[in-house]
Amino acid sequence: MKLRIAIQKSGRLHEDSIKLLKECGIDINNGVNKLKTEASNFPLEVFFLRDDDIPQYVEDGVADIGMVGENVVLEKNRSVKVATKLGFGKCRLSLAVPRSVEYNGVKDMDKLRIATSYPVILEKFLKENGITADIHEISGSVEIAPGIGLADAICDLVSSGSTLFMNGLKEVEVILKSESVLITNNNLNAEQQQLLEKLLFRIQAVKKAKNNKYVLLNAPNDNLQKIISLLPGMKSPTVLPLAEAGWSSVHSVLNENDFWDIIESLKAAGAQGILVVPIEKMII
Repeated sequence: MKLRIAIQKSGRLHEDSIKLLKECGIDINNGVNKLKTEASNFPLEVFFLRDDDIPQYVEDGVADIGMVGENVVLEKNRSVKVATKLGFGKCRLSLAVPRSVEYNGVKDMDKLRIATSYPVILEKFLKENGITADIHEISGSVEIAPGIGLADAICDLVSSGSTLFMNGLKEVEVILKSESVLITNNNLNAEQQQLLEKLLFRIQAVKKAKNNKYVLLNAPNDNLQKIISLLPGMKSPTVLPLAEAGWSSVHSVLNENDFWDIIESLKAAGAQGILVVPIEKMII
């Protein structure tokens, strides 16, 4: 029994999906133009598909699981489960208008023509806000629609915002914050579910490692308890005596979001020789 996974065959999520599987210790031979391959050290068969097709393939059971943008899952509205968020491919689906237009709120979208590749998500958002607009579905190059007179506004994916700027547009409303997710078929058998749990265990270990740093520092013993109180760790910091009397080596794990604030507090408390090391895997 193998678990069949669908990932994007090209585009912004392809490389990150392959990278994550490899970080999970899964060896994949990703040959050029291959539509299917197998892992050599894990019971996993990989299908390379268009991202828009992945939710349907998973719903139909052609693939058991898939890695795809949350925006695609919501737009296609297929009967699949989201098992976990994957932490890459982060973007937002936003409304944008020409920079010359004064924007005062979502009500300004009423009666406008809006071009988008995401009509389902957009229509839901407009309905929730009591807006009636004319939605023009476009498969690509949405950002040029206002410039050629096709639409008054657009709804499109935004990462840095540079594409909007180059086309004379400004972002005015965020409809959805999206990232890549792992979706599953609703009818996995017991063996497939067991393989999925093994894969999820590895994914969570990789994700935890990326969000944390391993910190080693030297602390004066007369201020040791204060320094320890600043370090949450997984349970508690590890403390080892140094060869120099009156000093200890303290080891701990810090979350990326709290990292700089805590480092500054540690220095103020007398910590020296602070060494920060990336974590490859983190299993709790």
